[in-house]
Amino acid sequence: MAGLLGETDLVKLMSFSDDLVAVLKKQTSIDSLSQCLDESKALRTFSEAEFDEVHTQLQDYEKKIEECKQKTAKAKLEVCDDAEIGLLQKELEAELNEELINNQISGLELQRVSIDKQIQLRKKLDREELRAQKKLSMYASVTNIIPDLDNRSTISGPVDIVDRDKRMVEKFELDPTESTPFGTCESIWKLINHR
Repeated sequence: MAGLLGETDLVKLMSFSDDLVAVLKKQTSIDSLSQCLDESKALRTFSEAEFDEVHTQLQDYEKKIEECKQKTAKAKLEVCDDAEIGLLQKELEAELNEELINNQISGLELQRVSIDKQIQLRKKLDREELRAQKKLSMYASVTNIIPDLDNRSTISGPVDIVDRDKRMVEKFELDPTESTPFGTCESIWKLINHR
């Protein structure tokens, strides 16, 4: 009875290792996360450029308003009719304020859309990262292997084999160019069984 249970566990473990090798070969999750991070950086750069442009436009409008005020003050000195000058000044300020407000509203709308896109992208990245962390945690719990995801030239890269009872960590590296997928799987099994 105990032998049958051991063989069943061994079959499940072999199936899981085949799945693990396939996932580690695939690397689409890592590439997808990297691509999303790159897109997030590009979106952030675009947003900062848009903000700078709106800020520059705002400063230009403030300069125009100041120039108009100076022209109005100069015109007041030259013209005797104060009532007419006051009316023209109010009309000019109203037009400039309306133009400034319209430009600010359109700039803020562009920023809102950009920020909404960033928020959606960030949420997507967070979900994908959480999913990848859970998957990696499951693999680590089942096999006691924690892969180093920084090295993409190997199937699993430098890997820590964690044995909590012995409190030891062994490092090893598997290169897919030196072995077949079956050979790589066999090497992983030997390392797991060696403990």
